[in-house]
Amino acid sequence: MKSFFVTGTDTGVGKTWVTCSLMRELIGDGLRVVGMKPVASGAEMHEGQLRNEDALRLIETSNVEAPYEWINPYCFAPAIAPHIAALHADTKISLDVIYSAYQRLTELADVVVVEGVGGWAVPINTTKTMADIAVMLNIPVIMVVALRLGCLNHAILTAQSIRSYALSLCAWIANSPDPVMPAWQENIDTLKSFINAPLAGVVPHYTNSTQVTDFQFDLRTLS
Repeated sequence: MKSFFVTGTDTGVGKTWVTCSLMRELIGDGLRVVGMKPVASGAEMHEGQLRNEDALRLIETSNVEAPYEWINPYCFAPAIAPHIAALHADTKISLDVIYSAYQRLTELADVVVVEGVGGWAVPINTTKTMADIAVMLNIPVIMVVALRLGCLNHAILTAQSIRSYALSLCAWIANSPDPVMPAWQENIDTLKSFINAPLAGVVPHYTNSTQVTDFQFDLRTLS
């Protein structure tokens, strides 16, 4: 099995929901699966240590135990752009540190599902973005698209950028964060025409985010 990198067209598009759904499906196939959040901004203190909610959800979903620092090597308190959060913390995000943690996780699990932070091109330091992490890991990318006004432009540009790095865009997910999306089906049909990758699932709108655990990821699209 391959590992996967889950990215999004923006922040708050449902990457963690999709990542956990994929992990559950893989676990259901009898695989050892662990999630990874290389960089996270927005965290609170738990027993004297900064912990990010998304990273904790990945840990809860995983069926492999690993140190928090491997799953989330860089964790910052303020919910701001990660390179700015790192600057405030007098820290520089290093690709080498992330790669080392990823390699350790691959020794424990059959599949590592890596979740990005923010969108595809969010900076992590003065010269690198989240895209550079995906390139370094060299694993297939799954793109989460939030179906809302502007999604066509964001999704098409993100898909084009992923392919410009010579990475495999193996699937995309349509998420419905807004209760009412004008021309909902027409937007999905348009994205299917422009994105040269299979649609692995459509997440309907949920009033309670915990209900998204009912979402089923179509693993056949990843074969």
